[in-house]
Amino acid sequence: MKNALIVIDMQNDYLYEKRKKNFSYDTPELVGAVNALIHRHKDQGDDVIYIRHIIQDLPTNRLLFGYSIAGTEGAELYGGLDIVSEHCFDKLVGDALTNKKLLAMVREKGYEKLLLCGLDLYGCVTSTALGAVKRGIPVEILGSGTATVFPQKKAEKGRSRLSKAGVKVV
Repeated sequence: MKNALIVIDMQNDYLYEKRKKNFSYDTPELVGAVNALIHRHKDQGDDVIYIRHIIQDLPTNRLLFGYSIAGTEGAELYGGLDIVSEHCFDKLVGDALTNKKLLAMVREKGYEKLLLCGLDLYGCVTSTALGAVKRGIPVEILGSGTATVFPQKKAEKGRSRLSKAGVKVV
């Protein structure tokens, strides 16, 4: 049985030079680590699935968020990310498994485990992991392929939620 590597929110708005200052990820280090995971898992025969966080293009969303706006360059997958499959799904909320087509694919393929990487460890990666647990889908987070900009207190809360749910960060 194979696993699925799910690459979450590795998009321009979070990683490229024009990003907002609050997205202070170390782009070269993170992208290098994620690309290494992508190739390792592809070579092992696992499916690689990409997720994009998309926010509706409304004037209020442009003002409130200003990132991941549907149809913008910033919402596209980061140019330095290695794309090795056509499996790409959009999500409107943190938990990627709320995308019905993604969830149907996961259930149909019957993966042994979902392996999560990408952004943000204590944001959408945690939300997707908890969503998998809620749906009875085995899941792990690959810590080497994640990053966070969350302050220490929020990160501790995220770690606690993952631990209580039995999600391992390996």
